[in-house]
Amino acid sequence: MVTAYPLPEGFTELEVFAIGTALLVEALLGFCLNGLTILSFRKIKEIRTPSNLLVLSIALADCGICINAFIAAFSSFLRYWPYGSEGCQIHGFQGFWTALASISSCTAVAWDRYHHYCTRSKLQWSTAISMIVFAWLFAAFWSVMPLLGWGEYDYEPLRTCCTLDYSKGDRNYITYLFALSIFNFIIPGFIMLTAYQSIHQKFKKSGHYKFNTGLPLKTLVICWGPYCLLCFYAAVENVMFISPKYRMIPAVIAKTVPTVDAFIYALGNENYRGGIWQFLTGQKIEKAEVDNKTK
Repeated sequence: MVTAYPLPEGFTELEVFAIGTALLVEALLGFCLNGLTILSFRKIKEIRTPSNLLVLSIALADCGICINAFIAAFSSFLRYWPYGSEGCQIHGFQGFWTALASISSCTAVAWDRYHHYCTRSKLQWSTAISMIVFAWLFAAFWSVMPLLGWGEYDYEPLRTCCTLDYSKGDRNYITYLFALSIFNFIIPGFIMLTAYQSIHQKFKKSGHYKFNTGLPLKTLVICWGPYCLLCFYAAVENVMFISPKYRMIPAVIAKTVPTVDAFIYALGNENYRGGIWQFLTGQKIEKAEVDNKTK
C-alpha cells in the first residue's frame, strides 16, 4: 500500500492502525451512549430533574471528549496532523476543557448524592445550574492557561493529536501541573471519596445498598490515573526515554471515560435508565423514582 506520509517515529504500521482503531471505537461508542443520554433528557420530561441535569452535564462533556477522539482517530489513520499548529492548540484546549468539565461534573454528582442520601436535602434547579456553570467555567480557566503561556499544548507522541506538553519538564510545566492536579484531580477525588464513604456508611446502617459507592472514584483513578502518573513522572524525570507507543497508552485509556461514565451515571441510574427506555420504545415510565441513584 502506497502512503503519502511516513510512519510516526517509534511506531509500526500495526501500532498506528491499532491506536487509531481504538480511538475510533471509543469515540463512536461513547458518543452514541452519551448522545442517547442527552436526547432522552430532552425528550422525556419525567427525567428532567435537577439531579439528572448534573448527569446531562457529564454527558455533554463526555461527548466533547468523543469529538476530540474522533479527530485524533482520523489523524492517526492519515499518519499526520493535518490542521497545523493553530489546530493543535484548539484540539488541546478542547480536549482539556471537556475532560476537566467531565471530572468536575462527576464531583458535583457525588456532592448531590451525599446530600440526597445523608442529609435528605433536595437539590434545587438554581443550585444545579450554578454548579454546572461553575464546573464548565472552572474547567475553561485551567484549559485556557496553556494558551496564555502557563503550560503548553503540543503533539502527543504519535503526533496525530495534541495535549499538554510534558516533554520539557521545565518550571513552567511543573508549576502548572501541580496547580492543575490539586484543583482538578486531588480535590475532586477527595470530595468524591468523602461523599461516597458517607453514603456507604448510611447504606451499611440501613442494610440497603442502592448502588456501588466505590465505582465512581475507582473509575476516576483507573481512567485518569495513568495519565496523571505520566505527567507527574515528567515533572521529576525526562520521559522521552520511554517508548512513544507506551506513552500513548495513558491517553488511549483516558478516552474510555465517556463510555464508562454513560454506564455509571446514565444507564446505571434507575430513573434515567427508565427515561432512556421510554425514549427508545415509547413505553411510559410507570414509577419514576426521581433521584440520582445507581444499582
